[in-house]
Amino acid sequence: MDASTTSQDAELFTLRDGVFVRRPGVTHRPEDYAEQHFPVLQRMQGEHFWYRGRHRFLLAALRRQLARPGRTPAELRALDLGGGCGGWIHYVSTHLHPGFHELALADSSPRALSMAAAVTGPACPRYQVDLRDLGWQKRWDIIFLLDVLEHVSDQQAILRQIHDSLAPGGLLLLTVPALSFFWTANDERARHQRRYAKRDLQELAAGSGLALREALYFMFFLSPLLLAARAGRRGTGGMTPAEREQCTAATHRIPPAPLNGLLTAVFAAETPLGLWWKFPWGTSLLGVFQKPRPSRAASSPALESQ
Repeated sequence: MDASTTSQDAELFTLRDGVFVRRPGVTHRPEDYAEQHFPVLQRMQGEHFWYRGRHRFLLAALRRQLARPGRTPAELRALDLGGGCGGWIHYVSTHLHPGFHELALADSSPRALSMAAAVTGPACPRYQVDLRDLGWQKRWDIIFLLDVLEHVSDQQAILRQIHDSLAPGGLLLLTVPALSFFWTANDERARHQRRYAKRDLQELAAGSGLALREALYFMFFLSPLLLAARAGRRGTGGMTPAEREQCTAATHRIPPAPLNGLLTAVFAAETPLGLWWKFPWGTSLLGVFQKPRPSRAASSPALESQ
């Protein structure tokens, strides 16, 4: 970290048990994500076909973005915001070479951040933050926000915080569940507040000061299977709290190995196909946003405008 970022972190955070905690303190909201699911989530992020497919697609999209300005990751500071147990950090750090100059994890849950240490390693700074009050100014060149935004009500406020945290020319790579047509009981169990179409990302960009550079549907091949599998499940309306918890736990399972392997292979065909030919729909949506660079700003290590 350079002197300016070190000074910024020192002003905003207190180091506590290896984690940088945002002053004056952060409270994890269980309505955003229930902490009891973190242990199985950590395993799913490494083994479940859905996470394997998302990580593969996202990595290919990231490489394409990095290639455009001719910058290498070794020059860039990247943050996984709302990254939970560190599954994406582990994947990108083991598959992207050379690695980022700085790769960090931020979440509101102290339990998730503690668990993440085992997979992110000591070189990865961990930050306990409130998405609604990040505090950084021009700190990061790339921010990942992966399947987080659909859980929160004040999404524009969060995107404005990300805008302020990005250096001029910096990128936000965001994934969200796609299309209200695919809304099922599983969204209710996952506490989703919405699903998104490409036009929704345009509106988010307009309200946050970011520019939407690319929007891609993915999970195209699996969308009929996933919809059929979810459609028959009972909704949460009328369930007791114990029944809702049992149903949520049922969604946090890795399929049997033969099925999980088959679905992993099916989804793998989407990368790089989905980057060459834009799928007309999918159950997930990737948005690549960029913070505009002031026309007279001096050059910086952030990504150049495309």
